[in-house]
Amino acid sequence: MRVLMIAPTSFFNDYGCHVRILEEARALQSLGIQVKIVTYYKGRDPAGLDIIRTPPLPWRSHYEVGSSRHKIAFDLYLAATSLVTALRWRPHLLHAHLHEGALIGVVLRALLRVPLIFDFQGSLTGEMIDHRFLNPDGPWYPLMRRLEVWLDQQPDLILTSTIHGARLLIHAFGVSPDRVIPFPDAVNVEVFRPPFPEEIPALQRLRETWGIPPERRLVVYLGLLAPYQGTDLLLKAAARVVRIQPHVHFLIMGFPGETNYRAQAATLGISDHITFTGKVPYEQAPLYLRLGELAVAPKMSATEGSGKLLNYMATGLPVVAFDTPVSREFMGEEGYYARWGDADSLAEQILYALRHTEESAERGRRLRTRAMVYYSWKAAGKILLDIYTFVQQGACFPARALRLSQKRPRVKEPSRRTSGAGSRSLIEKRTLG
Repeated sequence: MRVLMIAPTSFFNDYGCHVRILEEARALQSLGIQVKIVTYYKGRDPAGLDIIRTPPLPWRSHYEVGSSRHKIAFDLYLAATSLVTALRWRPHLLHAHLHEGALIGVVLRALLRVPLIFDFQGSLTGEMIDHRFLNPDGPWYPLMRRLEVWLDQQPDLILTSTIHGARLLIHAFGVSPDRVIPFPDAVNVEVFRPPFPEEIPALQRLRETWGIPPERRLVVYLGLLAPYQGTDLLLKAAARVVRIQPHVHFLIMGFPGETNYRAQAATLGISDHITFTGKVPYEQAPLYLRLGELAVAPKMSATEGSGKLLNYMATGLPVVAFDTPVSREFMGEEGYYARWGDADSLAEQILYALRHTEESAERGRRLRTRAMVYYSWKAAGKILLDIYTFVQQGACFPARALRLSQKRPRVKEPSRRTSGAGSRSLIEKRTLG
């Protein structure tokens, strides 16, 4: 089977939806599926992937993360490149990421007469509002909302990164439940894992490299730096935490805007308690996360997924997050939850987790178990192949088996070194019924 993925982003970069695209493609290739990824002209080329890039824009040598008026031109180039690639390669199935990819996919499906799957990772208008590119009270909002509703009705099947996203499509955008499949983000639980004893010296050297005092207790964050990601609130919470617990240190890994956030940290008087690494390559992220005692996920978006949670969970870290449907979906009762948008509440939960070390360690172990049982990419790739087969054959995938209001069963906790391979049956029961 030949699958053409349409990725309207600067793939590969070390964050968010890029990781989902990467791991989906790798999981499919391991099962013998041929995958081509059509994307913007910038980005890294991970080994083993077949990536087709657009030509560069003559007047634009760089572009922003998230919504930008220049993306219109990027997407026109992407549409042309996708069309040329599709006519030459003749894929059996189109797999579009993000709404711009879905729009291109709708056109290609009409020309090629092959199925279209849309990988939904959040509301288009919701993301534009999060990025402050669209005013919800402005004149353009109704038009963009109608476009989003129409676009969500077009694909043969929509995969959502969360059950919350599936409910949103069904109840807010009127998509038929038969065409919505919750296909959650997943994680490579063999790569993202707790540290082994023999790795401790290397981790100590890494701390020294970044100048983190050995007596400091380390709270880690990995992801984009932006207001909708809660970075500003994280710094405010960190200021309160270190005033009460001076031996706490924050390792903030991500981009863009590190210079701006360093200045904010200096204004708050906590520069000597925060280390900004800038961009951390995805391949190095597991090692860096093993430095942490506690992870924090202050994301503010109410519609987007939060794949970083799964990386934290698989590493065995206790996690403090804002209380959102996505956080609850991934972590259940094992997470520490702060009131949404409240920096003081975030600080309180961080302090509580650090004070109750045994409880936090146990929650971290249970979160790793949860990641292995429900969110392994090895199992998820096989499920995705099953979905492809159903769609290609024109059959109705048994979405009713997903039970959008389901409660998760209790499971026994596997040993620390258990890989994701043994969790396939449980994931398939959850997904296929």
